[in-house]
Amino acid sequence: MVLMLIRRSTSGTKLPLSGEAESLLDAYTGDDLEDIVRSIALPRHFVTQAEENARIGGWLVAELSRCGYAAAITGECRTVVATAAAAPAQAQCIVGAHYDSVPSSPGADDNASGVAAVLSLARHLAGTPATTGIAFVLFNREEDGLLGSAEFVRSLPRPAAITECHVLEMIGFTARGPGSQRTPPGLPVTIREEGDFLGLLSNSGSNRIANAVVDLVGAATPDLRVLALKTYLGIERHIPHLHRSDHSPFWQAGIPAVMWTDTSEFRNPHYHRSSDTPDTLDYGFLRQVSTLLLARLLTRPGSQES
Repeated sequence: MVLMLIRRSTSGTKLPLSGEAESLLDAYTGDDLEDIVRSIALPRHFVTQAEENARIGGWLVAELSRCGYAAAITGECRTVVATAAAAPAQAQCIVGAHYDSVPSSPGADDNASGVAAVLSLARHLAGTPATTGIAFVLFNREEDGLLGSAEFVRSLPRPAAITECHVLEMIGFTARGPGSQRTPPGLPVTIREEGDFLGLLSNSGSNRIANAVVDLVGAATPDLRVLALKTYLGIERHIPHLHRSDHSPFWQAGIPAVMWTDTSEFRNPHYHRSSDTPDTLDYGFLRQVSTLLLARLLTRPGSQES
């Protein structure tokens, strides 16, 4: 009985991307990623740094609104939600990351890196048909027990309408050399010993999405190493390390969700420390991860570009 499986990307498969999708993918540079990280990389905890937290939430709304999205701060946790103005209120795809940090940390990797990818892709896709059905969501209070994403999921009018959710949780740090990557305790598998890969985490409801992302690597980002940790038969419910980000409330609601991660403290020695600064990140890696997500958004079922 298979309860957990790792699927590794290969660079041999070339999948076709059609028309405008290929043009949008080729045109993406991610040149704004570092600027976004540097703009928000300061302690911004919801309670301890309430003023900075509120300022950054407002800045994100302003940036998304400037791109033509209907953007607003929602709920008591002040989650930022943006959709194309002409899109239906109920999205079919969610692209999200949390924008708060722990009190002591600038949070460059955790999680300005994820926020940067969300905002960069929203900017790049603004005004194109590809945004139809997508909600760009920047959660707050992830560092307080996932309060923001849990509140957001409870507020969804039709959870069953959401076909996929991508949660970006620390996607900017790499470490080279044997022993630079550790396997989280409790996993019945051993992952790669060098911290040079993107990790995807999925469950029975979202394994198909993780497979689809891995299938795109050869076409979109052939130099990016991707490892997808796929879980089956609810085994993820018994491993706490697999529920430490904003994908978890979606899983609990039965919504297909995939977490994208550099594996946090199992690679990054700056996790939750004052040393988690912009200068520690690998922006080439962050750009590749963002490009791969863009490829998925352009080819997902229901996309205007698929």
